[in-house]
Amino acid sequence: MPDYLQGEVLLVDKPLEWTSFDVVNKLRGTLQHLKFEDGSRPYKKIKVGHAGTLDPLATGLLIVCTGKATKSIDSLMGLEKEYTGTVTLGQTTPSYDAETTVDRTFDISHITTELIHQAAQTFVGETEQLPPAHSAVIIQGERAYEKARRGEEVKVTPRKINIQSFEITAIAMPVVSFRVVCSKGTYIRSLANDFGKALNSGAYLSSLIRTCIGDFKLSNAHSVEHYVEAIRSLQK
Repeated sequence: MPDYLQGEVLLVDKPLEWTSFDVVNKLRGTLQHLKFEDGSRPYKKIKVGHAGTLDPLATGLLIVCTGKATKSIDSLMGLEKEYTGTVTLGQTTPSYDAETTVDRTFDISHITTELIHQAAQTFVGETEQLPPAHSAVIIQGERAYEKARRGEEVKVTPRKINIQSFEITAIAMPVVSFRVVCSKGTYIRSLANDFGKALNSGAYLSSLIRTCIGDFKLSNAHSVEHYVEAIRSLQK
């Protein structure tokens, strides 16, 4: 039987349009509301947290830790990550993904298969990346996306990242499919935007799945509903 107080590491397949906090809040709330026959509520004050945010429009692997396992969150967040997804060429959005509407269009008639593969390779290695204005980066005590949504100017600072691999897996213009292996702190949305610039065009991230975090794999993850039912079964 799982011991959520001593600590469990849960591999969750995050649903589309859920925030990472939505997942944590659902699992924490389910645990905190458990009430056994003797009236006890052992999980009333349990700690629950996630080891690395996934954007609402991204799906895939989200690591959630409970109880004493929350102490390992920092080390888990530092693990290398793998993503698959698609980039749509010839258009950009303010958020660098499909959360916001297209604000600019670009010519893509000059973009060839060879150029796409060449551009991808220029991002491999250690580099500096600017986070999106629509991100959870804290600026003067406030999330950057909160300022961006109010139409305020957002000044973000570059951060060092490492792209281990940027593989183009399919091309069906204007959509390009990819696989990326990268370090902590990498914004795939920013990578998509920069990729468009490298092609002398524009691009935005149209879909994203996180498939691995270190040795933890999406293939071993379960739905939120699976964990909710497993938790509720403890009081039966």
